[in-house]
Amino acid sequence: MSGGEITVHGRKTLIASGVLLAALTAACGNDNTAAPSAGQTQLTTPTTTTTADATTTTEATSSAAAPPATADAGAGPTGTSQADNGAATGNDCKAADLKLAVRDGDAAAGTVYRSLVFTNSGTRTCTIQGFPGVSYVAGADGHQVGPAAFRVGAKGAPVTLAPGQSASADVGFVNVRNYDAAACKPTEVRGLRVYPPHDTASMFVELPGVGCAGSPPGNQLTVKTVVK
Repeated sequence: MSGGEITVHGRKTLIASGVLLAALTAACGNDNTAAPSAGQTQLTTPTTTTTADATTTTEATSSAAAPPATADAGAGPTGTSQADNGAATGNDCKAADLKLAVRDGDAAAGTVYRSLVFTNSGTRTCTIQGFPGVSYVAGADGHQVGPAAFRVGAKGAPVTLAPGQSASADVGFVNVRNYDAAACKPTEVRGLRVYPPHDTASMFVELPGVGCAGSPPGNQLTVKTVVK
């Protein structure tokens, strides 16, 4: 009887194994059936990748387009900003374009103020800006007498002069006789040598007076920026 039970149990075991085998076979069959779904998922993935690639390409194009806009925005002001600060340009009024005169002004505390008047005597419109160079001159050779004029105040804005228009710069003439004569060395002068701003050619205006040929303790001449 024991051997029969073993045989039955063996049959039960075989049956159970057969059930398990059938279940595994079914599972394998289900896996084979599900494979197409997995394949469909794989077909969908390249579409997503293609979309991502398209988006990346669009961003790269936008980034490449941005720098020129930034460069353009900064180029103009920089160039304008440098010219307005006093850099010499091809439109500057030169000595050959100008006529120079002296106009009387006020006097205060031992100093007489006069205006140097620059008139555009040419045929083109030009621009003048900044401080003229001013010094006393004497003798037939027009040699400089003493220190040149000391600049007072800030540089002004550019002044545009059409033909016939004028701009001026105030010059202070100190009474040098108030200085110690040994230091000043008072000397007769014929007038003024004047350099228009941004020019190396000079002009002369006759204005007899007295300057210091030595080293005065203060300024013998002062000059302000050109204004309209």
